[in-house]
Amino acid sequence: MRPTNMRLTAKPTTITLQIRLAALVASGTLLAMVAPTAQASSDSHQAQGGMLLAQAAPPAGTTGASATTREKVRNPDRGFAEDAATGSMAEIESGKRAQAQASAAPVKSFASQMVTDHTMASDQLKQLATSKGITLPGSPDRAHARQLEKLGKMQGAEFDREYMKMMVADHKKTVSLFEKEAKRGKDPELKNFAAKLLPDLQKHLQMAQSIEGDLKKTATGTDAKRPAMMK
Repeated sequence: MRPTNMRLTAKPTTITLQIRLAALVASGTLLAMVAPTAQASSDSHQAQGGMLLAQAAPPAGTTGASATTREKVRNPDRGFAEDAATGSMAEIESGKRAQAQASAAPVKSFASQMVTDHTMASDQLKQLATSKGITLPGSPDRAHARQLEKLGKMQGAEFDREYMKMMVADHKKTVSLFEKEAKRGKDPELKNFAAKLLPDLQKHLQMAQSIEGDLKKTATGTDAKRPAMMK
């Protein structure tokens, strides 16, 4: 037998727990306990969302070749103006060198015309570009710079052949560039500029091909007249 002074502690029943829970809800204690947890969970989700957005967003101030390429894709007329300006600068600079370093009269005459015609075209293009907020290159690109450096080391007949070879290749590219703009350009003024200059550029190409052909014939004839011991 248990002593009479010992109390029996009854385990709380389901009904008792429900009554206590109802009392907590009525007093607001349970809501106060749950609210911080819910807020913490919400803050965690917002922080994670912010990290994902930060990872997906491109770095601020992105520049370089990729940005330039995207700009040309969006605005091909701007790309035409930039390429045309670069080509004209190369024609003018190489023409000036040919006037000083070439030996054949037709080459010197052609070079003089290139300087005159491309200077005029360059001035017109600069005015158009300025009116449209387009900043043109201030110097030839790397490819043309290498060509000019190569020409700077030559004189006489060797210079004549290399210069005219360069003129044929460059004018083929320039004619193609202007043909494309004249047909597909979106800017009316740049499109008209390309269409007006295209005939002159085509004439330049024909002249360059003719002079280059004559130089090759002259070189072949001179080589054929040399004694066998000198070949």
